[in-house]
Amino acid sequence: MLQIAIINGPNLNLIGTREVDVYGGQSLDEFYKVLQQEFPQVSFEFYQSNVEGEIINFLHSCRGRVKGIVFNGGAYTHTSIAIPDAIAAINIPTIEVHISNIYAREEFRKHSYTAAKCVGCITGLGLRGYTLATQYFVDTLIAP
Repeated sequence: MLQIAIINGPNLNLIGTREVDVYGGQSLDEFYKVLQQEFPQVSFEFYQSNVEGEIINFLHSCRGRVKGIVFNGGAYTHTSIAIPDAIAAINIPTIEVHISNIYAREEFRKHSYTAAKCVGCITGLGLRGYTLATQYFVDTLIAP
């Protein structure tokens, strides 16, 4: 079974109630149930933290356990140097996902420190971005 970690950064635990006009009204827990049903061949590990160091520790713990990472760093995308270093250090293919279109928002959100360490980025497609990232890993990491 394909092992994938979905890691979310600060404030993403509030999805479903936070700025519903930007992030939508479905919680991550509700969405994860749908995602698991859509990909029965995948074993997911879901993680969220508002603390940068905890995210880094979790990334490190993925070594030897998961084959792909779907990563939404939230605001740390635009501020952290340590998280992209951790992504590079663990050598696990990672896809950066953003629920909102970061390029249509405030100027500071248009730069991602983590993107350069990821195999790709999906932005602005809502929670569907997690589905698309998962499909990429299914297509590329499961032998035909």
